[in-house]
Amino acid sequence: MKMIKIVAAMLMGLAVSACASSEPEFASRNAPLETPEQIAPVAVSVQTVTVSVPRALKVSEANRFYPGGDIVWREDPRGDRHVQVQRIVQDAMVKGVTGLNNGVPVELYVEVTRFHALTQKARYTTGGVHDLEFTVTLRDPATGNPLTEPRLIRADLKAYGGKQAIAAEGRGETQKVRITNHLAEVIRAEITQPGSYKSADLGMMRLFNKSGS
Repeated sequence: MKMIKIVAAMLMGLAVSACASSEPEFASRNAPLETPEQIAPVAVSVQTVTVSVPRALKVSEANRFYPGGDIVWREDPRGDRHVQVQRIVQDAMVKGVTGLNNGVPVELYVEVTRFHALTQKARYTTGGVHDLEFTVTLRDPATGNPLTEPRLIRADLKAYGGKQAIAAEGRGETQKVRITNHLAEVIRAEITQPGSYKSADLGMMRLFNKSGS
């Protein structure tokens, strides 16, 4: 319990210092988990993973290049997009933290704030951006109390279009596969080496994506 309190204090301090930073990059928001004496990073053991996709997130089914909405997902049949996205992100997070079982026990809590993949129109023409955002909080698995403040992670991924998309699908690299693997890498970097991951600078593509919201 003493160790949990020490880690909680460290992580809370890191969250405060991260919020004070004016840099937008993922790396600047996520300093390594170190003791005040800067001795060594703190290892964690992820006991459970919980992913939430709030019902307040707006779903768009419009087949446009830049549709509005917080959730745009077309690779599964029409249905409950919130549930579909939750399963994708849950699978990705579990994959990313698999094997992280040496250190302070924590629960990984993830809340999706944006999951904007491609429409059919963009997928088979121009391509674009998988615009992916979520918050991450580490909690004490025994009490449920937060060990960190929620931190927003932007995990944009270039989305294939046209012939490149068709060729990728032929190799088994569907949107779901690419997004799952990408998010797994992002969360593993966030947990094991905070600051090592930098979101891709997709420039105007991301701005166009945001303008459709």
